[in-house]
Amino acid sequence: MKRIILALVAVCSFTFTWSQSVKEQPAHKPQSDTFSTSLLWRIRGNGLHHASYLFGTIHMICPQDYFWTDSMNACLQKSDVVCFEMNLDDPSVMVQAAASMIDSSGKMLKDYFTEDQYQKLAKYINDSMGLQISMFQNMKPIALDMMLTSKNLECANPVSYEDHLMELAKKSNKTISGLEQASEQIAILQNIPVDSIIHDLMESIKGASSPDNDNYEEMVSAYKNQDLGKLFALLQKSNDLGSDMGVFLDDRNKKWISRIEEKIKQEPVFFAVGAGHLWGPNGVIALLRKKGYRVEAVK
Repeated sequence: MKRIILALVAVCSFTFTWSQSVKEQPAHKPQSDTFSTSLLWRIRGNGLHHASYLFGTIHMICPQDYFWTDSMNACLQKSDVVCFEMNLDDPSVMVQAAASMIDSSGKMLKDYFTEDQYQKLAKYINDSMGLQISMFQNMKPIALDMMLTSKNLECANPVSYEDHLMELAKKSNKTISGLEQASEQIAILQNIPVDSIIHDLMESIKGASSPDNDNYEEMVSAYKNQDLGKLFALLQKSNDLGSDMGVFLDDRNKKWISRIEEKIKQEPVFFAVGAGHLWGPNGVIALLRKKGYRVEAVK
């Protein structure tokens, strides 16, 4: 679950917190895989006096897979505001994220595992990170899961699109904002079943390739090809979202639309959200089009 959800869909901003000549497609084209090959989309029409932009990120990616084009940079520079899922420039977000990882239920980390699981986990953390598991006793299992997610990507130093965009925004003195409050993403984290998190943690320390890992690699390939249609199809096919597709994707997308509208009516905004949010019948692109906006692929 963790690789796909943390990288492409939900609780994405917390991953960041923890790890710290343009050619368009016509707006009237139908939403099919043929016309889904772009990570960057221009939002116009419906009474707007300026264009805004929608960019699909992948929240953690290996350096060799990272790319940032001149067109992407040009659209960012045309915008006055860079808007993430949460306001990553707000110090209170860091504080709330850290606080949400502390277990206040009275349980210790070891209470969530069998003795055998706990010993394997302790050995793995010591061998691979040189740390004692006792350092994490007051943390929720999800905190450890997130830390191992970053470590277990197939590269030593995964990078973050959010990190890069924050740097560019600050260099250009752009305003930074968010679509969600920290409390909203914390609520999503709290609703992930603990059993599922424990399963992920134990899978992480096995070190062997699995179908889920293969699925993630397919997603990275689709992302590099800027193929939102394929990305969405892979998300639907994966076992990671299942019946939670509404919670992690659809519900959040619908909630964001009025917030996006409010922002784009005021000034040009560059929205950077997980690429999994963009496509599909309840994706941000389709929902904005239903509201009457022209959302066009920028190539």
